[in-house]
Amino acid sequence: MKSADIAAFFATLEAANPHPETELDYSTPFELLTAVLLSAQATDVGVNKATKKLFSVANTPQKILDLGFDGLCEYIKTIGLYRSKAKHLLVTCQMLIDLHGGEVPHSREALEALPGVGRKTANVVLNVAFGEHTLAVDTHIFRIGNRTGLAPGKTPLAVELKLLKRVPPAYLQHAHHWLILHGRYVCQARKPRCWECSVARYCAFKPKTLAPAP
Repeated sequence: MKSADIAAFFATLEAANPHPETELDYSTPFELLTAVLLSAQATDVGVNKATKKLFSVANTPQKILDLGFDGLCEYIKTIGLYRSKAKHLLVTCQMLIDLHGGEVPHSREALEALPGVGRKTANVVLNVAFGEHTLAVDTHIFRIGNRTGLAPGKTPLAVELKLLKRVPPAYLQHAHHWLILHGRYVCQARKPRCWECSVARYCAFKPKTLAPAP
């Protein structure tokens, strides 16, 4: 993607959705951290169904610990890999209490020290909960970065670092959400919906996918 087109690319996405938000339901940084931790290899819809019941009874580190492993599993058993996620979440809760006064830390280093929390999860929490200009590169953003020519890279980290250099500062706060939503609903993996894409004119992907025959 030409550097001159990047601002117009994001301006178009912003015009369609000025205040994008995560599709995970949460009301506190801890609920967000929990939801993101549970969302690996799971859909946001599936996670929201489980956390709606979980957070109604346990939405703090201590309350999660009070449920115990078996009790926690009952609430999240509909989510893939729920047993390993339950173990990670319980250890994370204990670490939050022991090391951070029960609060979610604001630093990347402290977040990545928590079990089950990698760079992507840390970036989501830093961006969504604390308003930092981070980019969590999931499969959607990795695909869009490469497919559009916006930020080509062989690894998620390479795409992330290139995005941080190429995305204009004015759009960094919400870039992560715009790209995820665009990848989820328009620039889809198997068949990008180029015929209804608002930013197709700026995209380097060729040939553009044609609309299906009526």
